[in-house]
Amino acid sequence: MTAARLLRATARIALPALPVLAAAYAAPVLSTYGPLRNRVMPRLAGRGRPDHVALTFDDGPDPLSTPLFLRLLDERRVHATFFLLGRQAVRAPGLVREIAAAGHEIAVHGWLHRPLLLRGPRATRDDLARARDAVGDLTGSAPRLFRPPYGVMSTAAHLAARRLDLTPVLWTAWGEDWRARATPESVHRTVTGDLRGGGTALLHDSDCTSAPGSWQATLGAVPRILDTCAARGLSVGPLRDHAVGPVRSASGAGSGGA
Repeated sequence: MTAARLLRATARIALPALPVLAAAYAAPVLSTYGPLRNRVMPRLAGRGRPDHVALTFDDGPDPLSTPLFLRLLDERRVHATFFLLGRQAVRAPGLVREIAAAGHEIAVHGWLHRPLLLRGPRATRDDLARARDAVGDLTGSAPRLFRPPYGVMSTAAHLAARRLDLTPVLWTAWGEDWRARATPESVHRTVTGDLRGGGTALLHDSDCTSAPGSWQATLGAVPRILDTCAARGLSVGPLRDHAVGPVRSASGAGSGGA
């Protein structure tokens, strides 16, 4: 058989399978749909103790905004989980250490804020490993939690997370605080409208992937969110206090500005 005939024969066999393979690779993207995720994937959604709310921040650290969040959380005696971007972390190593020294939990959000669904298995693993190693070197402790950019998982992301001993955790409520029109009132209303005991709240302490200055709305909303949780009899803290179990599925089915 000539090379040309071999290529044509291979194409006839392989091409019909491509849609199936692509669908399998992208199947976990279904978890991006919040109501579905919260109902059938509670651990991936970050559901935990019914008397507790996990407070999480994405996209930092940012020398301009993150210190203000740290000061506010210290004043309120609340700890949170910070999902750091690796590239941001190495630009502000002292701030990463400050977050850790303040008692907050540090997790990873990848190296770059790019959709993992558009990356192959090797690029996905390299991105997560680079972020994990950089953050671990700065804090002296390897992070154990990971949240994909935009909350979009892929089969490769699940496999890479397992191999790197990272547990993916998304959220049950968010503030849509990345928008230019976000206000403290809108962020508070949006978060608390969906937040229940056992839930995980997603906010942003940086505008590096959001509308410029949007973090100011988040900063103004945090005290109101904490007050609402207290009024509901819910304690607030990091995911490590939330009793979220590991997500073991390698192909299990994680929108917006996360």
